[in-house]
Order: sequence, then structure tokens, then C-alpha cells
Amino acid sequence: MIDRTAVRNNANYLRNVRPIDPEEIAEYIEGTPHPAVVRETLREEAFDLRLREREDGAFVPVDESPVDPPGWAPEALPEAYAFAVEDLLVREYGANWHRGESGDELRERVRQLKTDYLYENEVEYDRVAALGYAIYHLPAYYATVGHVLDDLTENGLLDRTLRVLDVGAGVGGPALGLHDYLPDDAIVEYHAVEPSAATDVLDRLLEETGRNFRTTLHEATAEAFLGLDEGESPAAATDDPFDIVIFGNVLSELADPVTVADAALDALAPDGSLVAFAPADRNTAVGLRRVERALVAGDGDGAGPGRDAEMYSPALRLWPDAVPSDPGWSFDVAPDLAVPPFQRRLDEATARGETDEPGEFVNVDVQFAYSILRPDGRRRVDIEASAERCARMAESERHVTDRVNLLAVKLSHDLSEGDNALYRVGDGSQATDHYLVCTRETALNRDLREADYGSVVFVENGLVLWNEDEGAYNVVVDDETVVDLVAP
Repeated sequence: MIDRTAVRNNANYLRNVRPIDPEEIAEYIEGTPHPAVVRETLREEAFDLRLREREDGAFVPVDESPVDPPGWAPEALPEAYAFAVEDLLVREYGANWHRGESGDELRERVRQLKTDYLYENEVEYDRVAALGYAIYHLPAYYATVGHVLDDLTENGLLDRTLRVLDVGAGVGGPALGLHDYLPDDAIVEYHAVEPSAATDVLDRLLEETGRNFRTTLHEATAEAFLGLDEGESPAAATDDPFDIVIFGNVLSELADPVTVADAALDALAPDGSLVAFAPADRNTAVGLRRVERALVAGDGDGAGPGRDAEMYSPALRLWPDAVPSDPGWSFDVAPDLAVPPFQRRLDEATARGETDEPGEFVNVDVQFAYSILRPDGRRRVDIEASAERCARMAESERHVTDRVNLLAVKLSHDLSEGDNALYRVGDGSQATDHYLVCTRETALNRDLREADYGSVVFVENGLVLWNEDEGAYNVVVDDETVVDLVAP
């Protein structure tokens, strides 16, 4: 048994002198252990020591500065990951996996997955379903996580040493995206919780990650891992808090997502982040918002919103004493990815009728609802509305046909179909859907179009109207309206 304390002490001494060479440390340890044993010990202690392993096998300190925004803008699923997916398919079915019976089986399973998501059916992940899931969902889920993490890095809230819990890790989209999002000098202790046959696919894809992305796979349910199963001990120790807990496209599949997410909050470090995202369709996006609101609103003790967690982004509550109760269907949109070869192969081999369009098995749209919660009370931007300057969206009924000022979070891209630009907005008080409708763009209201998703804008002199057909309030932005970007 190697003397771990001696290894740590020597590493802490040498870190300020020169790169740490396992062969050199071995000479200072009683019994002169083999350098390979020292190297493995250093790998196991690297997270606590804030050391990363270089390509040459030496260890150096991790930079103390937070992760900078990397300019995340993937154009395609990286070739290494695409090759790994095809490798799994060839192993399972042979080189012509996309043709014949195997191709038909995979296409049918993808169709079933899409139907189950649409109608909120329980999804069973056997090996074929896991492969179908990887074909159809991996690229977009890979891209999504980086766009969400941008909200944290813009404020310097991601450390270069991260302990991450990925609840319902699936086939690895969020894990691979996180790996590529972080700089090469980061070190990650990554824990995946996944009870299904997707673990075989996940295991293979995680082989493509680097040496400083240390992975542990827990084949357990989220409930078991977090100690929620009655009469059962947690499936794994969670005494060491996590810097990030990820729920990537999984909340809709949990029997009690609020209870599981609440337990995950307890597993967070005080300055950690719960990062959840879901497909952009109405059911899953609104379900995500329900979970978010349950965790932020607390137990409803009559004293206003609780603070089990604070809404960091994107649906900021601009009135601190208010709680939203609208459906909350809100999602972001990022540029499409290139079609990966495995999707193209499966789609091109599909038998089609004369009127059938290609593309049934191509999924490169990056559209997602997301939520970031933090127990420390931090918000992406620290802005609050003032009753002296703004009307609450909760009181829009009394302002119909009036012109008002609003402080609003932009919660969609343009939803119109080429007519007047239409944007969903919220201020954290709304009980009904609100939209800004730009009927005439001017230099004084152009910020509305140019503002990104999640930005805060001040709307001066907007005309409040009730849209009976949609059951929503439309606030008209015209040549009498000024829109200023308050926080990008």
C-alpha cells in the first residue's frame, strides 16, 4: 500500500517548483514504489490537489482563474464521436447496419421514441432504443449543454476544477459537450447516473474523453443514487458536494421530478449550479418550468417566494415579491448542426412512397428549454423592476388599451411567420402569456430585435392589447415605443 500522504506532501511541495514527475516522487516515498503506482495515485488525488496531467505524464497545477466563455458554436458533432457511434452500430449489426432488418428495426425504434416523447409515454431503453437514441438525439444534445453553460461562464462562475453529477446521463450528449466546452487545462470529476442499457453506449463514448476528464458510471436510478428510495441507503456516497448537477432531457421521464431535483440541490456545493434542459416542445418545456418554479417558490408559507434555490437564468424574476403562474413555454434556438453521417445513412436507406419527404431521421435542430438554479442567490443579472417606472405584467388586465412601461426578459426568438415580429416576454409576475409585437421597427426600438434570448429590455410606451384568439396579452411596439437593452 502506497503512502498517499507522502505522495500528496511531495506533490504540494513540487507544484511550486517544477512539473511533478511520478518517477521523481517515487524516489522520495518509503519503499520506492513503482512510478506507475505513483502516477495512478496522483490521478486519484488530482482533483483535490488541483493538478492536471499533461500529455508527457507530468502533473502541473490547474489555473486558479475561472473558465472564460469559449465562444461555443459547434457546427457539427465532432468526427471522433460520430465514429464511435458508427463503431457501436457496426459491432452490433455489421457494416450495413442501416439497411435490411437492422435498419428497419432502428428506424422503428426512433419513430417510437419520438412518439413516446410527444405523448409523454414511459420510455423503455433497451440496447436497440439506446442506439436509436444516439443516432437521433446525440448531436443536438451535445451542442445544447455548451449554449446553456455560457450563462455561467459570462459571470466567471465555472471553476477549472469541477465535480459534476449528470443525472440520467443517457448516451452521453451532455458529457461530451461539457468535455469539449471546457478548456484543456480543466480537470473534471464526472459522475454519470444511468440505470438503463444506454450505459453500454455511454461507456464507449466516454472513451473519447481526455485524461483529465475522470469518469465514474453509477448504474442506478436517480432516486437510488440520491437516497430517495424508502428504506434504502444511497447507491453512492454524495458527501462531497457537486459544483454542477445536470438534468439533461430527463426531468420529463422521472416519476417525481421535483423531489429528485430538490434532492440534487442538497447535493450541490453552496456556490454550485443545477443545470436543467429539455426539448423545446410544449410538454417538456412547460414541465421543466414547473419543476423550476416548485424549487424556487419554496413551500408557499405566505411570506412570498421561498429561496430553496434562486433563479439564475433565463426566466429571471424582476419583481422580487412575485411568482409567475403562466404556462411558461419558453425555449432558445441555436444554429443547426451539419447532418452527421450516421443520420444521413439511416435516412437515405429508408423506403419511401412518392409523396414521402426525406429527413425523417435527421435531427440537427438545436432548440431547447433550460433553467439554471443556484442555492447562493446569484442571478445572471442583478436587476429589479420599480413600481415607480414599470407596470407589472400581473396587472396587464387593468392596462388594456393603455400605453405602459415594462421591464421584461426576452424569452423567445421571433415567433412570427414573416409578419410583425413576435417575442415572448416575462417579468416574473405574469399569470398569462405576454408577447411584444413589433409593428414598426425604428432606431429607438431596434434593441428588441437585436437582444439575445434571456436579455432584459426596458419597454417605454408599449400599447397593451388583449388577444382573444390566443388568450394572451400583446404589447405593441411601434414608432411611439422605445426599447432599450438593459442587460444583454
